[in-house]
Amino acid sequence: MSETRLNPALKVALDVGPLVLFFAANAKFGIFAATGTFMVAVLAALAVSYALTRHLPVMPVVSAVIVTVFGGLTLVLHDETFIKLKPTLIYMLFAIVLAVGLWRDRPLLAMVFDSVFDLTEEGWRKLTVRWAVFFVVMAAVNELVWRTQSTDFWVNFKLFGFVPLTFLFAVAQVRLLARHAAGEAGKPAAPATDTRPAP
Repeated sequence: MSETRLNPALKVALDVGPLVLFFAANAKFGIFAATGTFMVAVLAALAVSYALTRHLPVMPVVSAVIVTVFGGLTLVLHDETFIKLKPTLIYMLFAIVLAVGLWRDRPLLAMVFDSVFDLTEEGWRKLTVRWAVFFVVMAAVNELVWRTQSTDFWVNFKLFGFVPLTFLFAVAQVRLLARHAAGEAGKPAAPATDTRPAP
């Protein structure tokens, strides 16, 4: 049975919607109300995604678990440090997972997106390295912002900084995707076979 895919516009809404609500709630009610709102919104987005596709991608599930744990600590201990640390932990976790996959010669991105992109093995390796480095940089940026700026600035940066940076970085990978597409160049002369990297 083929996997049901979300409408791209709906997927963006489910990905970015919780951040928009987090931003709005913080502006009106403060960081603790915003944290509770964010937790509910993330879990609701995950539930909607599952209801429509009957599938739960690994990364959103991991993110939701970390949001729930660190958001809960923020509310129970009344300490906003925990919710501010959450992006750092998520970014570093993703970077480590990608790095371990490379070390084991099993690029995680190839396993997750093999049905979406048809790349050579070198292409998957380069794409994985780039995303791993990007996640480390984003973790460092989050640490710099929350430790040196106000809470309101950090909340604003989550929506108006992290989201555009991630989008621009993803767009910047289009040339790599085109350059390392398996296509005809990635196939042996005979016999013609599927050359997508094995998971």
